[in-house]
Amino acid sequence: QAQLVESGGGSVQAGDSLRLSCAASGRTFNFYPMGWFRQAPGKEREFVAAINSNGGITGYAESVKGRFTISRDSAKNSVYLQMNKLKPEDTAVYYCAAKSRPGSGSYYTSIPSYDLWGQGTQVTVSS
Repeated sequence: QAQLVESGGGSVQAGDSLRLSCAASGRTFNFYPMGWFRQAPGKEREFVAAINSNGGITGYAESVKGRFTISRDSAKNSVYLQMNKLKPEDTAVYYCAAKSRPGSGSYYTSIPSYDLWGQGTQVTVSS
């Protein structure tokens, strides 16, 4: 059974960095577009970053552009989110997602595009 497991969350100070990991199991995800989303308390889940199937194309929400970097390692069947210069407003549960249905070769920013989700990892940034 295909599964995504996030790790790397934690509590940090504003300005610090964290690296989130998303390990895929049960099948190879190397041909799937992947994405990171987040959900803060009382808010809807929102797009953070995405990467296409071969890792050559990435996209970011305006709020994280220049601070976050998404990458993937096919050998490890994993996707990462490097988060630098963290702000209190980055506090949320971060989710990894995979699109296992055929796509266009690009990345995807909408929640309905993804059909497999991890359980989430908490990131808390204090000022």
